[in-house]
Amino acid sequence: MAHIVGRPGHRAHGHRATDIFGERPSSTRHPLVAAAMVLPLAAFLAVAFGGWDAVVTQASSVAGMLGR
Repeated sequence: MAHIVGRPGHRAHGHRATDIFGERPSSTRHPLVAAAMVLPLAAFLAVAFGGWDAVVTQASSVAGMLGR
């Protein structure tokens, strides 16, 4: 195999992620915003791969353990 220590990467051209996307805020994202971003994708993946039945079954089991 070839030894490629001196090979420049894409960052060698002086571009940084902040140059392309702008400055990132230093504060963290609100938890409700993060949930709003993740839940639609999670629901889609659960339906697409057949995990929805498992989610419903486990939710009903937890509700049964809680006495509802």
